[in-house]
Amino acid sequence: MGSLTLVLRLVLADVRRHRAQAALLLLAVTVATATLASGWSLSDVNDALYERTRAATAGPDLVVLSGDTGRAVTSALRTLAGDREVVAHHGPYRVVYADLTTRGSLSSAVVVHGFAEKPAAVNRPLVTSGRWVRPGGTVLERGFATALGVEVGDDVTIAGRTYPVVGIAVTAATSIYPWAAQIGPGGGPSDSSGLAWMTVADARTLASSHDLPVTLAMDLKLRDPAATEAFRHSHHVTGVRVNFHSWQFKAQQDDVILKRSRPILVVGSWLLGLLAVTGVAALAAGRAAEQTRRAGLLKAVGATPGLIAAVLLTEYLALALAGDALGLLIARLTLPAVASPTASRFGDAGGPTGAAVIAATVLALAVAALSTLRPTLRAVRTATVTALAAPVQQPRHRPWLTALSALLPTPLLLGLRLTARRPGRAVLQACCTATAVVAMVAVLTQHAQPERGYGLGGSSVLPNLRGEHDRQLLLVVTVLLLVLAVVNTVTLTWTTAMEARANLAIARTLGATPGQVAAGLSAAQLLPALPGALAGVPLGQGLLALFAARNAVDPPSSWLAGAVLVAVLATAALTALPARLLSRTSVARVLSAETA
Repeated sequence: MGSLTLVLRLVLADVRRHRAQAALLLLAVTVATATLASGWSLSDVNDALYERTRAATAGPDLVVLSGDTGRAVTSALRTLAGDREVVAHHGPYRVVYADLTTRGSLSSAVVVHGFAEKPAAVNRPLVTSGRWVRPGGTVLERGFATALGVEVGDDVTIAGRTYPVVGIAVTAATSIYPWAAQIGPGGGPSDSSGLAWMTVADARTLASSHDLPVTLAMDLKLRDPAATEAFRHSHHVTGVRVNFHSWQFKAQQDDVILKRSRPILVVGSWLLGLLAVTGVAALAAGRAAEQTRRAGLLKAVGATPGLIAAVLLTEYLALALAGDALGLLIARLTLPAVASPTASRFGDAGGPTGAAVIAATVLALAVAALSTLRPTLRAVRTATVTALAAPVQQPRHRPWLTALSALLPTPLLLGLRLTARRPGRAVLQACCTATAVVAMVAVLTQHAQPERGYGLGGSSVLPNLRGEHDRQLLLVVTVLLLVLAVVNTVTLTWTTAMEARANLAIARTLGATPGQVAAGLSAAQLLPALPGALAGVPLGQGLLALFAARNAVDPPSSWLAGAVLVAVLATAALTALPARLLSRTSVARVLSAETA
């Protein structure tokens, strides 16, 4: 039998015997790599969506806007259009500032563009539903229509007049909803606004009949699309206030809505990776004796240390790579929703970028290596006779600890001794609890932030999509973190109980009741969980301070204290059931198995 075939057979046999551990590693690596790949790909996917929308709608290279109106402005804009660097243009056209109300009483600011019924050479919005503008009707930008819940055939009221929605379209000439206004009336700042199109005549009538503010705009297609900044700096319009918005600026503005999304996903993936290492390391430590004996058996039949290391490590590496592939697939399926929360862009979002794939793979391999490298090296370095004999390790005697623990109640005494004999396990439990509290602090802090809605005058009837998107992402990441923390806590309790079953059986022969043994097992997890929960609050606040805005609001202290209390109580509840089950095992059966 070849070495490769032998390794594969041994790995498959071990996976079948330890399906729970394999499932835990697969789950942990999958969620960590999916989160990391999504976070690393957001900006590139967002740029790709803008480029596809720009190509499908003949998006302009430069949009020139003026808060002034009149012949002088029109003449100045037409002069720019006649420049030798401009190969095509659209406009000047009116941008009318108004208010829009739906039948459901949702109100929002809106900018109305007056367009011809025949599409121009530059800035041709792509109709995704219905048809293009016609007299008496309006077309809504898709992100705006989605936020309003409006479809083709519905009616909307603009500046007091009702218009049927004849179509829904996308464009790359403006930023995504809610930043369609670009500039405010008179060239000043703008509020959150949606975008609508009407015919040139309807837009003129709308502005004149209600004396609404108007901006003039022109779309330019340059000979060199990359030379927008050079064109802007070389053309100074005298006597007229103008603003130049390049296509690069619009692409960057699209990314603003995802400003906090990438840190949520990337930092979340780090925390998920930490929990993955914690859980798998606990299981690997619980199997250390079994792996050492297995290595001894392989050495006894002639296996080299290299072959033994390959057998022990290949299982974890193969599962980690499988989880990596599954995580990348999940990222590919979820990226469209994560990278485009406003539905203002068009096209396939694509999958994770090459850098994201490499980062996710490195994370998966790091989880496998950090979790299992130490037990593997210990098994390989153990002598064959020693590995097969499996001698009992004598615990270190600490007189001060013995004297201190003798004064404690029996459950706390047992818990303290279990914790002291396995300090590494206690550190893992503390890290697990601290990570869970960090996630809860992040959620509480996010919900404490005040937000201005996208409705008229900042009304919350139209929610802040950026805030909603961030809250949903943070909630998903937090749920994943809490799920892994729950699994890890149960795993740590079970592993500790299995390793200490002989000691606990002896404690029962000396008078400890099953209830005291169960309470001792729970105390062994609660003792490190309490400092971990307390440390999670400042750690979470410090981590959030790296990404928070200057005017961020801290959550109430009562919320943070509640998070610590919930973490401790949850640990107690999660450890109670497995501890209770293991404490009811027959003492005679345990001691017989240990001496067999």
